Amino acid sequence: MIKHLDDIVAAAKERGKKKMIVAYGQDTHSIGATDMAIKAGIAEVTFVGDPEEIKKSCEAEGVDMSQYTIIPESNDVKAVEIAVKAVHNKEYDVLMKGVVPTDKYMRGILNKEWGLLPPKATLSHVTVLEIPAYHKLLTVSDVAVIPQPEFAQKVSIAKYLVQTAKTLGIERPKVALIAPSEQVLPKVPSSVEAALLSTMGQRGQLGKADFDGPLALDVAIDMESVKIKKLSGPVAGDADCLLFPNIESGNVFFKACSKFGGAELAAMVAGPSAPCVLTSRGDSTKTKLYSIALACLSAK
Repeated sequence: MIKHLDDIVAAAKERGKKKMIVAYGQDTHSIGATDMAIKAGIAEVTFVGDPEEIKKSCEAEGVDMSQYTIIPESNDVKAVEIAVKAVHNKEYDVLMKGVVPTDKYMRGILNKEWGLLPPKATLSHVTVLEIPAYHKLLTVSDVAVIPQPEFAQKVSIAKYLVQTAKTLGIERPKVALIAPSEQVLPKVPSSVEAALLSTMGQRGQLGKADFDGPLALDVAIDMESVKIKKLSGPVAGDADCLLFPNIESGNVFFKACSKFGGAELAAMVAGPSAPCVLTSRGDSTKTKLYSIALACLSAK
């Protein structure tokens, strides 16, 4: 079982290099992260972007530009189209967002003609957190794509969490279905849906994993709270995965962990036909490296 984000990089290296194309990859963070990925032996990298901007960023980072394949394109939307089409045509294993805004990147992935979303699939987002205060990696969703997931979308998100946890070597992931309270509250939709998902999970409908919910955040990750509230079960206090009821709760959680709790993270889009790295333009080089490694490890 992978216990640290650095171990994801090592595991990706063992699998062999993946071919990755970066949409509008010309910023210093993309240059820095991909240089680290190349040196780590996990990826061969192609940039779609403005060659002059790529050159400036390489010089600023002290990176050898010759290690990249470069497809010239100065328009960000056209750069996304070129990159997505190349992945759609199976010329590359992994797609990565460069300095292009997220909405333009996602529109490319969702394009019905040459995009990457299979029919009837749900597009979501999975984040793996290494939090100093927690005893293992924590996989959470959705923090970036679906504002208010419907029940069917939560079913898909639950399966993505299980799939990602298994990629990390967890044979039977423990999935906590987060709500305001561990009690089933009929007037609270997140509570009712968590109870339904828990039942489905216990019946094996969501994959080989343990599910429990509704669970408040404290009893999902803190054993002392579990003892005080006299709860039991394989998930309480020891969750591998957290499924949040909406984007507000998930996004605030992961940002609080990273900004106040010193957490580092890896993130990718879940649901496309190929792994898609989706990080913020302001994310650190290390976050982008870990995200590349997670995508390479998840690639078929």
